[in-house]
Amino acid sequence: MLAVTVVIIMRSRNLFGVVILGGIYSFLMATVLVAMDAVDVAMTEAAVGAGISSVLLLGALYLCKSEEAHAPKKPFVPLIVSLSVGGMLIYGTLGLPEFSDPNAPIHQHVVPRYLNEIKKEVDVPNVVTAVLASYRGYDTLGETTVVFTAGAGVIALLRRRRKGRKP
Repeated sequence: MLAVTVVIIMRSRNLFGVVILGGIYSFLMATVLVAMDAVDVAMTEAAVGAGISSVLLLGALYLCKSEEAHAPKKPFVPLIVSLSVGGMLIYGTLGLPEFSDPNAPIHQHVVPRYLNEIKKEVDVPNVVTAVLASYRGYDTLGETTVVFTAGAGVIALLRRRRKGRKP
């Protein structure tokens, strides 16, 4: 279903439809993440990918009121670049361990350290919370800053448009 959604998005010329399909794609991806037992990431994908992103993009469509672009006459360069990047990403995954491999390096070194040392180092009973708030604190702060800045920018754009309207 993910691949079908991507193909429909690529073929669509309607920007509203693309935004809605992008939200559907995010919900489908959240479902895949739930199936992979990554519920925290799935909730973030559903909230940010489908929820906030869809609302912001629909707001941008409303504010722009621009005409949709016509299909490029020669889409070969973007196609070649996209296929090259996709090929490099696939090549990069070939060296990764199999999904849920108990002998993967992360399960041999990182996970035991987190599970054994978290009570001494952080004293937070939930391992996921301890990792996100303590070990990855700067990363989480950066992500929060990006989302906050995007929200502030949208609010600034909406206020500017409202002031510029004539009654």
